[in-house]
Amino acid sequence: MCGRYAASANADELVLELEVDEVRVDEPLAPNYNLAPTDPAPIVLTREPRGEDRLPTGEPAVRQLRVLRWGLVPSWAKDSKGGARMINARAESVLTKGAFAKAARSRRCLVPADGYYEWQASPVATGPRGAPRKQPFFVHRRDGQRLTMAGLYEFWKDPSVDPDDPAAWLTTFAIITTAAEPGMEQLHDRQPLVLDPEQWAGWLDPDEQDPDVVRGYLEGAAPGRLEAYPVSQAVNRRENGPQLLEPADPATLEGVVDLATGEIVG
Repeated sequence: MCGRYAASANADELVLELEVDEVRVDEPLAPNYNLAPTDPAPIVLTREPRGEDRLPTGEPAVRQLRVLRWGLVPSWAKDSKGGARMINARAESVLTKGAFAKAARSRRCLVPADGYYEWQASPVATGPRGAPRKQPFFVHRRDGQRLTMAGLYEFWKDPSVDPDDPAAWLTTFAIITTAAEPGMEQLHDRQPLVLDPEQWAGWLDPDEQDPDVVRGYLEGAAPGRLEAYPVSQAVNRRENGPQLLEPADPATLEGVVDLATGEIVG
């Protein structure tokens, strides 16, 4: 999975759709149609309320909407620079890999998105430097519902900042990926792990730490939920706005493989 996705929902929409109990967002959510690594993004997690000392209050855990930085920084990292490279975690190894294992057991989250971008390398057309021409596609749910991706989150404390300063803490997340389903593998061999509503509560439950139970969520679901269409090259230029989700003008396509028929377009 490449590192761009679209997240345009406001807080009220996410509260309703993801059954959020508490909004922990300081500013109104701004739609971002070209979200990239290290950008802040809305996520949903379930966590016990904490006091000013950051310790649990003993009150029941609640489902929260928060804004975290995309790119997971492990708690043991010396600095936060590596987070930009740790935007994804493979479902097959997330329970055993050092950077993700603890979070996979007790710090799981949902990452809502309109969909994500993937780039198809043309088998016939080349770019200015002779490499295969890459056409951006927008991948989304076939049923029109918002994409709810499985994620992990982690807390990191900056050793250079006073530990009593709230700014000493950085909270980050990664998106879990799995093998691409039939049809989507023509874009990339990986795709986000998409969870359906009946899976959300179990995935978010911080008390469910049995590896075998967690592994059940990582197996993915039946294929056929996703579809994709080519979009403008504007996404490559870090442009933003809802126009990025509009289908590309067919006249601009060159050497693009139609995902449904396998035919070359343009």
